[in-house]
Amino acid sequence: MKVAKFGGTSLASAEQIKKVTNIVTSDTDRKFIVVSAPGKRNDEDTKVTDLLITLGETFLKEGKAEAELQAVVERYRDIAEGLGLDEDIVHTIEDDLKSRLAFDPSNEGQFMDQIKASGEDNNAKIIARYLQSMGFVAEYIHPEQAGLYVSDTPGNAQVLPEAYDHLYKLREKSGILIIPGFFGFSKEGRLVTFPRGGSDITGSIVAAGVQAELYENFTDVDSVFAANPKVVDNPCSIKRMTYREMRELSYAGFGVFHDEALIPAFKKNVPVCVKNTNNPSADGTMIINEREYAMNPVIGIAAEKGFSTIYVRKYLMNREVGFGRKLLQIIEDEGISYEHIPSGIDDTSVILDDSQLTPQKEDTIIRRVIDELDADDAYIEKGFAMIMLVGEGMHETVGIASRAAKAISEQGVNIEMINQGSSEVSLSFGIHEDNVDLAIRGLYEEFFSTKEVLQ
Repeated sequence: MKVAKFGGTSLASAEQIKKVTNIVTSDTDRKFIVVSAPGKRNDEDTKVTDLLITLGETFLKEGKAEAELQAVVERYRDIAEGLGLDEDIVHTIEDDLKSRLAFDPSNEGQFMDQIKASGEDNNAKIIARYLQSMGFVAEYIHPEQAGLYVSDTPGNAQVLPEAYDHLYKLREKSGILIIPGFFGFSKEGRLVTFPRGGSDITGSIVAAGVQAELYENFTDVDSVFAANPKVVDNPCSIKRMTYREMRELSYAGFGVFHDEALIPAFKKNVPVCVKNTNNPSADGTMIINEREYAMNPVIGIAAEKGFSTIYVRKYLMNREVGFGRKLLQIIEDEGISYEHIPSGIDDTSVILDDSQLTPQKEDTIIRRVIDELDADDAYIEKGFAMIMLVGEGMHETVGIASRAAKAISEQGVNIEMINQGSSEVSLSFGIHEDNVDLAIRGLYEEFFSTKEVLQ
């Protein structure tokens, strides 16, 4: 019994949906199908989710959004016509969108969750209808009816433990079950979305809940690559990797998964296979709990821009009990989480995600650090990127940090920060954003100069 999740590019048009249904119906074990909203049909196109965000924001601002509504409806009409479906499914979708616009807009977070979730929800209805029109036993499954219960945090839902027991009961149903990704319901019956990219999270939750033997995640690439193909020409593919490796790479900017997506499957020990909708015969990349190690201790290189550093200097900082706790408390008071904390005896840096900062928060943090911690100096620097080397075999290999630092320096790139996680699965470097591509190419040449498929 398999769970298959299809991303937005796999479902962007009628032609793509036909490919998906051929994949689904070619294997009777593919019983649970989790779907995203329609993505881009080409580089100039707009994702349905983005159309929905524009729809919701326009309605909140102006109290009406007819043109934006019709733009969404037309995308679904184009898909329905391409699939040969009756116009009534388009009317059903339009009525659904209008009913969502009628929700109380006073809570903007809840209102926007309603609007954004319609992308996946209505796509699931169309796909179920198309399978039925082809003569297959197929059913659209509403997440609330399936018992996919989550925390009541708009835009950042977390699955509740009891959801897994409810989802397990779906095994009793017959036929192909089409489940919209990206959202669940609170115990009070409110629709709540996962973080963006959350259809991957839904797929993982469903796979864990029904105790699938395999969770297939279909996207638009044959496999996971060792580095970004937009930066490195024709990078080698990864055949097998562990959950921890994928999680580290996802955190650092790998576009295959949202960095939280695999946790439910990992906890239930469900293997994951990344496959290509446009080339389903390719083996893909298997993501598992443990793997044998190939000769290369590094399995992938990832990078993410958009970080800032809070630099704090105080003489004899290392002798002051509680200094680090007080510093982190100031950051916590502003509702900010941190990424890394490299430090010395008289100075420390706290690496933060830029998206959490505002000019007001920055001013408050620096003022409090100077006033309350009696720091000799404190300031914020922006424009940093984190480059991460990942591999389960790194902790058994001498000289990884030395080789990496040398490879980066040979590209003329200055390293601002080095941090190795206690698990030794990852090694990260902080550099200026402008030098990211140079550093990645240098690291790839150092660790992957021999072209091969990684095991």
